[in-house]
Amino acid sequence: MPQQRHRSACGSVLILLSLGCVSTAAAEDWQGYERLSREQLTTRLNEARDAAPVLTAKNLSEQDLSGVDFRAANLSASVFNGAKLDRANFDGCNLTVSFLEGAKLSNASFKGATLFSVQMAGAILTGANLSGARLIGDLRKADLSNATLTRMNAAADMRNQSMGLMRTNIVNAKALGADFTDSDFSRSDLSFSDFTGAKMIRTKLVRADLSGAVLTGADLTGADLRDAVLIDADVSNANLSGADLTGAELRGIKGLQSATQAGTRGVPSPQ
Repeated sequence: MPQQRHRSACGSVLILLSLGCVSTAAAEDWQGYERLSREQLTTRLNEARDAAPVLTAKNLSEQDLSGVDFRAANLSASVFNGAKLDRANFDGCNLTVSFLEGAKLSNASFKGATLFSVQMAGAILTGANLSGARLIGDLRKADLSNATLTRMNAAADMRNQSMGLMRTNIVNAKALGADFTDSDFSRSDLSFSDFTGAKMIRTKLVRADLSGAVLTGADLTGADLRDAVLIDADVSNANLSGADLTGAELRGIKGLQSATQAGTRGVPSPQ
């Protein structure tokens, strides 16, 4: 019976996610989600430490869970909205269809985690480590400044399109000084976000939407920007050495002449 309820909850949430109908709700509004205190949570984690803890469909919103060690736990379809999770360890966790809207996750670790259909709008992820994670989610207005997002697979899921293209959304966000080296953000929506000073070395951004994005001083050495949309983007003083912009939409792009372009492909010759 619990597994049936969990599958039903996941199915309903997936439909809402696909339609963009989910918004932050108060802690008491999550009917069918077991509410756990910090003490109850840590007890269950400790009891299951020799095996991967299963804590699906739990309501942990609005709590102080700073420093909690969730390593390898199955936290799918759980709710952490508004929770304080600074320095929490989510390495190897399954956070599929989980909610972390407005959560405080400074210096948290998500290395190798599964963040599929995750809701993280407005989350504070400054200094967080998401290296090696699988990400498809909503990170609108999130703060990823100085975060580590290396070797991530955040490309759109081309196999699951029955309810529309599922892709990573980092719109109107901050990612100053963040490191995206060797990650795949192809087809992601990164529009109107601030990537000042970010590292995007060898990052795959094929068909990504970077409209209105600020890439001032960003290092895009060897980045793959084929067919990307860079309308009104600002690349002032960016390093585009070896980058491929073949087929990219560069209308209204700012600062291109000040960017380093040694070996850059796809940039139209100055008139």
